[in-house]
Amino acid sequence: MSTRDSRGPLAGRWVVVTGASRGIGAELARRLAADGARLALVARGREALTTLARELGAEPVVCDVADSAQIERAAEQIGALAGGAPDVVVNNAGTFSIAAAHNTSTDHFRRTIEVNLVAPFAFVRAFLPGMHARGSGHLVTLGSVADRNIYPGNAAYSASKYGLRALHEVLRAELRGTGIRASLVSPGPVNTELWDPIDPDRQPGFTPRAEMLTSAEVADAIRWVILAPDTVNVDELRVSRS
Repeated sequence: MSTRDSRGPLAGRWVVVTGASRGIGAELARRLAADGARLALVARGREALTTLARELGAEPVVCDVADSAQIERAAEQIGALAGGAPDVVVNNAGTFSIAAAHNTSTDHFRRTIEVNLVAPFAFVRAFLPGMHARGSGHLVTLGSVADRNIYPGNAAYSASKYGLRALHEVLRAELRGTGIRASLVSPGPVNTELWDPIDPDRQPGFTPRAEMLTSAEVADAIRWVILAPDTVNVDELRVSRS
């Protein structure tokens, strides 16, 4: 049964969330459904995505964001659902791993850039013309503490997130005065399953998982950014554990 509230603050608005089947994306989807949003949830895991979409009364869009052809098809599907550009796009999908630069293969580096940087650009490029024509929209980008700070083992990840922050800054400059908002939300370490292969609790110098932000806390921050009045743009929100 759908949990979408047709009387909520986002009632009638179409919101796209990438990386929606787990972690921050799934927590955000649940909150936005309760706010009345009409959701297009994007992820590559069909089973988990379909289950969540059914729970929330959302539209599942199966897509591997590392594949540009799949992104094009997903954007067409979303455009058909929304009758044009969605009101909000949350570029949340990402990949993360740790390895020294000399142990990082070129293929792995390239895939990290594709998922974390090229895919968000592709979704922006797909929907921005429609937002311009309408004179409204909101592009929300999920950054990271690693989009401004350097850590050993983060050659691929930091390169992608620094580039993503640069993309956000360009968009913010280009969109000023258009009615389209651009927001960057950059959390510190978040306790998601992306950490499972790394086991930070056993790695010297890493933040223990119990001291990380939770997916729910970050989702609450993103929701706050989305619900800001249309006259207010949250240019950048950096979130850390107190």
